[in-house]
Amino acid sequence: MVRLLGRSWAESTPSPNGLRTRRRPDSARRSHNGPRDEQRARRGPYRRRERGPDDGGPRWAPAAALRSALSGRSVAGQVFVLQVVIVLLLVVAAVVALVLQVRHDSAQEARNRSLAVAETFANAPGTREALRGSDPTAVLQPRAEAAREQSEVDFIVVMNTDGIRYTHPKPDRIGKRFVGNIEPALAGRSITEEIEGTIGPLVQAVVPIKAPDGSVVGLVSAGITTANVGGVADRQLPLLLGAAAAALALATAGTALVSRRLLRQTGGLGPYEMTRMYEHHDAVLHAVREGVIIVSGEGRMLLANDEAHRLLDLPDDVDGRHVLDLGLDSDTAELMASGRVATDEVHLVGDRLLAINQRPTDRQGGPPGSVATLRDSTELRALSGRAEVARERLKLLYDAGVGLGTSLDVTRTAEALAEVAVPRFADFVTVDLVDAVLGGEEPDTATDLRRTAFSGIRNDAPLFPVGEQISFVPSSPQARSLSTGKAVVEPDLTDAPGWLAQDLDRSAQVLEYGIHSLITVPLRVGGLVMGVANFWRSQKPEPFDTEEVALAEELVARAAVSMDNARRYTREHAMAETLQRSLLPRNLPEQSALDVAYRYLPAQAGVGGDWFDVLPLPGARVALVVGDVVGHGLHAAATMGRLRTAVHNFSALDLPPDELLGLLDELVARIDQDEAAEAGRAPVTGATCLYAIYDPSTRRCTVARAGHPQPALVGPDGRVEFPEVPPGPPLGLGGLPFETADLELAEDSRLVLFTDGLVEDRERDIDAGLEQLRTALAGADRSPEDTCRAVLDAMLPARQSDDIALIVARTRALGADRIADWQVPSDPAAVAEVRSSVARQLAEWGLDEMAFTTELVLSELVTNAIRYSSGPIRVRLVRDRSLICEVFDNSSTSPHLRYAATTDEGGRGLFLVAQIAERWGTRYTLSGKIIWAEQALP
Repeated sequence: MVRLLGRSWAESTPSPNGLRTRRRPDSARRSHNGPRDEQRARRGPYRRRERGPDDGGPRWAPAAALRSALSGRSVAGQVFVLQVVIVLLLVVAAVVALVLQVRHDSAQEARNRSLAVAETFANAPGTREALRGSDPTAVLQPRAEAAREQSEVDFIVVMNTDGIRYTHPKPDRIGKRFVGNIEPALAGRSITEEIEGTIGPLVQAVVPIKAPDGSVVGLVSAGITTANVGGVADRQLPLLLGAAAAALALATAGTALVSRRLLRQTGGLGPYEMTRMYEHHDAVLHAVREGVIIVSGEGRMLLANDEAHRLLDLPDDVDGRHVLDLGLDSDTAELMASGRVATDEVHLVGDRLLAINQRPTDRQGGPPGSVATLRDSTELRALSGRAEVARERLKLLYDAGVGLGTSLDVTRTAEALAEVAVPRFADFVTVDLVDAVLGGEEPDTATDLRRTAFSGIRNDAPLFPVGEQISFVPSSPQARSLSTGKAVVEPDLTDAPGWLAQDLDRSAQVLEYGIHSLITVPLRVGGLVMGVANFWRSQKPEPFDTEEVALAEELVARAAVSMDNARRYTREHAMAETLQRSLLPRNLPEQSALDVAYRYLPAQAGVGGDWFDVLPLPGARVALVVGDVVGHGLHAAATMGRLRTAVHNFSALDLPPDELLGLLDELVARIDQDEAAEAGRAPVTGATCLYAIYDPSTRRCTVARAGHPQPALVGPDGRVEFPEVPPGPPLGLGGLPFETADLELAEDSRLVLFTDGLVEDRERDIDAGLEQLRTALAGADRSPEDTCRAVLDAMLPARQSDDIALIVARTRALGADRIADWQVPSDPAAVAEVRSSVARQLAEWGLDEMAFTTELVLSELVTNAIRYSSGPIRVRLVRDRSLICEVFDNSSTSPHLRYAATTDEGGRGLFLVAQIAERWGTRYTLSGKIIWAEQALP
């Protein structure tokens, strides 16, 4: 219908077969196709015949138009009826909506008015006082009736708190109980409701009459009956109906005018005729490709567009003529006259190959005939061939973009470039790179390259093999490409003296093999040339052309970016590995408390920040530490080294594990603050650590952890448990203290420390990993080495995505026969007894030659303890890998080494101790301190 209104069908005329064809104005036709349209105007279907009063055409009088419209047989009539029905429905809906709205507004107005009247009367002067009088009705009834008449409500009722009326429009209702809900009003609230009252259905409001103290002393109700409420709407109904009738009349008149205009434009056509006409037009529009021809059922030409005239070289007067009389070749004319279905039938017409599609027009009730479309396949075949080549090249570039960036290995990237180009672009591809690129370094300008990748349709090509070092002569295409940074093409290798001069024997073999054309493209990123890619052709006789050189350059440019990324990654990975190897412990220190085995496995994706250490402490104790810095690469490795160095320094202070983690936490926080100002530097937050100190003399192990997985403990009987160690926050968060757990370990127990990479990955959560670790650790009589091997065999994933650090330490106990201790009274005379006891003990151990130096050391240490402390003093002698002397006191004052002047009476004791002992120091306890000194055993 919209399409009909948008076209001037008054300018259309039926063709001889009943088909109406619209003709454009002459000016439009000339501006579009020039003289061809003038010829077409003389051919018939595009020529129109004016109809009107001058040539006997029909006149559309208003009365006739209205009768035709009302008949409903034409499109205009159906539109008229439809629009009238729609307008009528809209008007009825509007009237109903207005009536309902008016009734709703009237009811709401009744509620508001009754409430306002009741509240006004309840608060009127004298109303409350009249309720206290002896005869409230005598006072309030006249007032209520006067107020009712003035406010135009149906009643005003005053009642007491029991609902007994004092006033009513009908006196016989006075003294009776009020009909309605008075409970809200008795509670002090006003209420409006619709009920069935004594005077019929009504809307009423009930409000309280309140005393000055807020108590309710009476009630007032005012209301309007439903009949009066609806009367307002009924009085407005005639006006609404009148307006609706006027709107309907105006809409009907407008619809009649529109229908009359539509009737004139459609020429009185009925739905069937217009449907058939549009079926013809749709058939043509959907079948058209280039040339269009419509043939009637009798084989006569009805329509031929300009392209059909050009392709078939038709005369100008083809309209109405039989297709067999148009001078076409017999096959083409017979096809169009038969009306049979044809799909892309190729016919030779003159010097053109035409692909003809033909379909009948009477499949869905249309007139008999056929419509044929013509396509010049000569031009299309050339275009489709070029389009197919372009599509294949785009597909090649897409596949290269997808496959080249998947590896961070330089060699694999070169192999991917060679593989993606064979055989779709070249028969053989070789990639030659500078040795420095393979190691991740920036290349120099030398022409010595190493063949890194080869791919071809066969493997017996006589080209340089992979791995061979090639020194290109300056005249070779590869050398020229490296020096200029541009692609070099050799369309005919038999006429390429520069290439032939590279290796005369091999060049002859290559030519004999059938390789005849070459493109050499430098692998260049910016000003950095990493090597060359060589594309060789043997099967196609044509040499590489200009478009193929551009494709090779684009292909190599994409590969060069991926290769440079792989080179940079290789360099960073090598630097990170070197840094990490220099930061991790190379050999474990000698100690007697633990038998330790360890494993460290870096992630396949790169070097990470996992680390571990074994630190001997004074008193034959040993500290075990394992940590993890989140992330990979140089930053993680450098951060790991800083943390490991810090733990080394803090352990020299001989601090408890919780205090050491506290200092480490402060260090990480300071590192974060220092690096926050540097753009692009990631914070260290996410580092974890576990620190444990084992004392073989007591077999006690003190453990603290900062965000790290808890350790595993394997008893001598092979039973595995995960002791509870209070979890602390990761390093760098601050704000919370760390707590320790004291574990008593039986001799030959195995303490297992590990990082989360062992028990957690993308396919396994940490709970499942811990259970799997429990199973792998179970079993007695295993050495630490065997335990490490069994754990990794059971736990190591197929693709390791995170670093793994594992320490297995089997505990040893320091026997009582290797420890001697004495309680020393706080008396200088006791020093002599200490020297005697020490000498006897050393004699039992077979260390008589160490008696003099040991007595000297203990004499000085005990004398200082007696002088500067006030509590008990204890001396302990431990024979381990060295002879350890320890003096316990309750003083927190730490002695310090100094040089005494010649006139000083003291100050030389610790100097002597430092000279005699290998090392000495102080560590603090909860009750005081311990001064210790170690001497090497003979």
